[in-house]
Amino acid sequence: MKAALCLEPGRLEIVDRPAPNAPRAGHARLAVSHVGICGTDYHIFEGKHPFLEYPRVMGHEISATVMETGDGVDLTAGTRVIVNPYLACGTCVACRQDKPNCCTAIKVLGVHTDGAMCEEIVVPASNLYPAGDLSAEAAATVEFLAIGAHAVRRSMASHHSRTLVIGAGPIGLGTAIFARLAGHDVTLLDTSAERLQMAATRLGFDKGILADEHVETAVTEASSGDGFDTVFDATGYKPSMEKAFRFVAHGGALVLVSVVKEDITFSDPEFHKREMMLIGSRNATRVDFDHVRASIEAGKVPIEALITHHTTLDNLAQDLPRWAREKAGLIKALVKTSG
Repeated sequence: MKAALCLEPGRLEIVDRPAPNAPRAGHARLAVSHVGICGTDYHIFEGKHPFLEYPRVMGHEISATVMETGDGVDLTAGTRVIVNPYLACGTCVACRQDKPNCCTAIKVLGVHTDGAMCEEIVVPASNLYPAGDLSAEAAATVEFLAIGAHAVRRSMASHHSRTLVIGAGPIGLGTAIFARLAGHDVTLLDTSAERLQMAATRLGFDKGILADEHVETAVTEASSGDGFDTVFDATGYKPSMEKAFRFVAHGGALVLVSVVKEDITFSDPEFHKREMMLIGSRNATRVDFDHVRASIEAGKVPIEALITHHTTLDNLAQDLPRWAREKAGLIKALVKTSG
């Protein structure tokens, strides 16, 4: 089969490699249909991922079709599925609390083990969710949207929360979409005026703040001097994550959707006087995947506006490096891996 293999930073090649063997018990062999390109994939290509061994087949935003199953799997060949790429151990303290998204030994397809930028994969059947009425392209967006949906659920924010989402990339936009669906009054903050304008034009987020030298004044004015009830940081940028503490209203919450390798510091007096909550949000669970799928099926998520770029497995070695540099107009790129 064909696979896109990142041999080392900056070197992506389309190679031939053996197709997977027949699936063992509890697993399914899949024909990959579409894969979304994530910020993680760009970081792997650029050599910026801190915990990765090369060579690696990337790709964890996956829609596929069941080809065959091992013993004990109740899935029919031909079923279109969404793949949950978080492979959990099932026995650790997090898994025992039904939180496999933060399993102590988690492996993510395309990061810790080879992913789906190829024609076929084998995965545990428990990580497969029927795609229902979703198109193959829409099914490939569920994983990245589920991260935002999970963050909104983790926030425990009330209906009508005044919400600030920092970072208008795909994860931030997904978070904003599901915050809006939860009834929040959403404002976006980003360093790019172009991204804020695209979010307004394509997705209807007409409240935007540019992260420039006047950002703190702008946040104060946009929140009537109070700060925001709920703040999500989806930047993966230490200075932004630290500054976000200042934007939270008294009694509010800060949700860190992104992660950095460095330590994050904050003023303890400022934190305590607000009696604010600091919440980490990692990956997503079945509840979030189901919520996203149902929301797309109900026409509540503007999938056509989110998918801005398309390529094929054959053309990926040219397109992914270019999109890593040229982000203008880019929200979500999809790779068609079959046909």
